[in-house]
Amino acid sequence: QVQLVESGGGLVQPGGSLRLSCAVSGSIYSPNIMGWYRQAPGKQRELVAIMTSGGSTNYADSVKGRFTISRDNAKNTVYLGMNSLRPQDTAVYYCNMEQRLYSTWGQGTQVTVSS
Repeated sequence: QVQLVESGGGLVQPGGSLRLSCAVSGSIYSPNIMGWYRQAPGKQRELVAIMTSGGSTNYADSVKGRFTISRDNAKNTVYLGMNSLRPQDTAVYYCNMEQRLYSTWGQGTQVTVSS
């Protein structure tokens, strides 16, 4: 069984930066896909970025050039670096892991972009 714990959210001004972390514990198999998703109030959860165990990445168009997903396999941690944050980036950000047909979610961390 895998558990995901997000951290690093908070309140930031427009144009600011944050880095989210997702600590993974439990049994980890390859191949797998780690991802960040977000859900704003009244909206559906949407993909932000994903990264395969092989290192391939994919980003939502709205965050390309501003957000960077990375993973430290030695620490079993996935990161989401977020720059040039905008008010529309405000949402609960969730970490996700897909492996062996199972999908696991973290509890989410709130990111609020406001002046």
